[in-house]
Amino acid sequence: YGMDAIGYFMSEIKSNNNFIKIARSASELTVAKKSGLFSALLAIENSDAFERSPYILQLMYELGVRSVTLTHSTRSHAADGCEVLNGGGLTYYGHQLIEQMNDLGIIVDISHINEVGFWDAIEKSQHPVVGTHNCCRALCDHPRNLTDKQLKAIAENGGIIGITFVPSFVSSDRANLDSLLNHIEHAVRVAGIDHVGLGSDFDGGGDLITDATKLPEITIGLAARGFDEKELKKLLGLNWLRVIQDVIG
Repeated sequence: YGMDAIGYFMSEIKSNNNFIKIARSASELTVAKKSGLFSALLAIENSDAFERSPYILQLMYELGVRSVTLTHSTRSHAADGCEVLNGGGLTYYGHQLIEQMNDLGIIVDISHINEVGFWDAIEKSQHPVVGTHNCCRALCDHPRNLTDKQLKAIAENGGIIGITFVPSFVSSDRANLDSLLNHIEHAVRVAGIDHVGLGSDFDGGGDLITDATKLPEITIGLAARGFDEKELKKLLGLNWLRVIQDVIG
């Protein structure tokens, strides 16, 4: 299933190669942007795609995979997801997987993992850990969201929290742009301006912002709240670029 998805991805890139390229490093992202092209960094969500094999990740890396979400919300081979009540932390395979990801230069993503597994991953990884698509538990008590303690830990680890646009993670009532901006502002207040970015999850329910053409609404909203140009550039991409440079090269 994972190989089929990568094949589909590569086919889409080939069909649109005048507009977008696959990036395998921070420098390739930068070169593409300077050339006026989009670029895509290939990620896998849920390490169950590897079926516990110690050899598949290396092959995925050769194909361009540069980020892996350890789990989804249910139980996986690597750890328990956030929906598993009284779940455990990283499995033996999960520990091996993070070691291998660190050796290869693949970003460890803790989105969807439960809190026990989160702390195991923070302790285990020698490189910055990220939460690619999460919100703040202090503002919306959802099991997919991160506590202030977790936000601080990611910052201390050198990682980044990508604030997602999934309405049920943004608000238990009626999510809107203001409530999304509240999460960005709260994460910055807790983790610091260098450790927050955007994590839309457009293909996973992140439809509070309908598509990428609407992202300037976030920029305008944050500017109205007092964020200056330097801070906005960090939130809109430079923080992600730094982590990609730190982990992938």
